Amino acid sequence: MFAVLRTLIEGAGARTEETIRDRYAVDLLEQKIRESEAALAAAKETLAALILRERNERSGLEKVRASIADLETRTRSALAAGDENLAGEAARALAELENERETREKTVERLSQKAARMRLSVERTHRRVTDLRQGMIQARAIDAEQRAQKKLNRSLGDSSSIREAQALLDRILDRDDPFEEGRVLDEIDDDLAHRTVRDRLAEAGHGARTRHNAEDILQRLRAGS
Repeated sequence: MFAVLRTLIEGAGARTEETIRDRYAVDLLEQKIRESEAALAAAKETLAALILRERNERSGLEKVRASIADLETRTRSALAAGDENLAGEAARALAELENERETREKTVERLSQKAARMRLSVERTHRRVTDLRQGMIQARAIDAEQRAQKKLNRSLGDSSSIREAQALLDRILDRDDPFEEGRVLDEIDDDLAHRTVRDRLAEAGHGARTRHNAEDILQRLRAGS
């Protein structure tokens, strides 16, 4: 029982997390971009320090090489002069310098390779952050559009005023025309009083007219004149 409840609680928590993540996706994206930019800035500083160290080591290596070349020339001169003791002392110094040269060469090579790898990583991260910034522009536009659409849907879909207005419009359109209704009532009254039949008989010449018309008036006026 408790295992089922724990599973349900965990599931509800996961859904809540997803809902919050979807709702604040743009804000989360902005935060992640800021974190990426901070990491990129730190990587650039590390790369700069690495490059500077490589340059210093390379400068030291060049100095050691120059010292070796100078000391070799002097040692050869001592040997040519037969000064074996001084030449032997110089040879020991040369051995130490050559050992230092090898160490510095290995250090410079290691630093150079490490700097090259880090440079590639920084460039790759820079491109990704740039893409994220550009995508952020589009994400903001899409998010604003979606929020506006949801707001519009809520305003239109859940509005009782629109439904009531439509119902009133339908009632107005379904009303009977009062003028037409009056005319139908007159026709009914005429039929009930048999007026329609008498009018038709009178107009056909069967009996006196039930209504005056323009022709009757003209004939009367002519007769009176």
